[in-house]
Amino acid sequence: MTRAGRGRRRRGPRRDLVPVLVPAAIWAGAAGVLALWWSDTSSVVGAADWLTGAGRLTGLLAGYACAVLLALMARIPLLDHSIGTDRLARWHAWGGRCTVSLALAHVLLIIWGYSLASRTGVVAQTTTLVMNYPDLLKGTAGFLLFVATGVVSARAARRKLSYETWHYLHFATYLAVFLTFGHQLSNGADFVGNQLARAAWYTLFVGVAALLAWYRFAVPVRRGLRHRLRVTAVRPEAPGVVSVHLGGRHLHELGGAPGQFLRWRFLAPGLWWTANPYSLSAPAHSGHLRITVKTAGGHSGALARLAPGTRVWAEGPYGGFTAKRRTAPKVLLLAGGIGITPLRTLFETLPGQVTLVYRARRPEDLALRGELDAIAARRQAVVHYVVDDPPRFFSPLTSRGLAALVPDLAAHDVYLCGPPPMADAAVRALRGAGVPGHRIHHESFVF
Repeated sequence: MTRAGRGRRRRGPRRDLVPVLVPAAIWAGAAGVLALWWSDTSSVVGAADWLTGAGRLTGLLAGYACAVLLALMARIPLLDHSIGTDRLARWHAWGGRCTVSLALAHVLLIIWGYSLASRTGVVAQTTTLVMNYPDLLKGTAGFLLFVATGVVSARAARRKLSYETWHYLHFATYLAVFLTFGHQLSNGADFVGNQLARAAWYTLFVGVAALLAWYRFAVPVRRGLRHRLRVTAVRPEAPGVVSVHLGGRHLHELGGAPGQFLRWRFLAPGLWWTANPYSLSAPAHSGHLRITVKTAGGHSGALARLAPGTRVWAEGPYGGFTAKRRTAPKVLLLAGGIGITPLRTLFETLPGQVTLVYRARRPEDLALRGELDAIAARRQAVVHYVVDDPPRFFSPLTSRGLAALVPDLAAHDVYLCGPPPMADAAVRALRGAGVPGHRIHHESFVF
């Protein structure tokens, strides 16, 4: 199942520095927190002082990490488009585990240190702290919410939750930060009497709150009112796969680049309360957008029953899975199943020599195949359709199998989108074939 041809070459843009500068800024902030703790620590004598000092430090770092976690998920366009939504989510998940660990260490160390200093039992000291110290009752509630969020976010727990349930349970983090913020300022030895430190802490958290309020709430509402998106048609593309066509006003202002996605909120019964990520499956036009969705749960399955005229709110565009990541003249687009949706737009718009490899179980599962064939013919590009059945069209997802389909594979940039098992196998195969890691571009919606 192959169509062949060649296109023009063009060298891609220089790699963005944002993915390097943002971690550097985060670590610089952590160093500043360490310096604040050090400047307020005069001397340490005995086990009680060591434990209390360590508790102060872990508490400061946990508070700072909370601000960083919220900023990473504020959907700031500069970060989202340069770093990528999936990489930001991975940083957020790793930082979340560190934050919960730091908060837990802070609580245990402070209680232990105070109990040694006052020569009281741990239980009695805990009761004294919670009931008698200002804002510590609220801080305790916030800490318990943090722990609960960490439990829900554990991989074993996530598998048992729908994306929507997990997403809304995560909003408890906002409440946890609010409850613990007052405790940090009223009980933290590094803030009591240190007006400069208090001002810096207020600036950090108020700034992050402003970013969240603007990008997570104000911008989506403003765009929803301006663009007036509505469903115009729903059309089947393959078994269990439909395309949802949308119309509206001033859609060119959304600025969606090929490869990006939006979070779609369909104002229909059972759907209005959640916004799910779906990629554009055709280049955006001034009056028309299209997404292509495979049934994988209650939300995606309900899209096939949407009535024309249904109002839609769209948040975005998001993601860095765009032509800006390209670094080589040759490009391989490697799709698995419904992962074809962002790659279909890149297949139409990426200049130069582009090869598409589209993997599915059966020929009838190859969604948008007619469009792909037309694009291949128009731009004289190469398309390989690989299916499990019938066997004569099967090619193993190995280094040797990919190299047989794509000559000079190591010289290609690779855009990869598909189910996690397929994506993991593809990355191993590509690295085994000599493709450098920085040329493998992958964005996943897995939460």
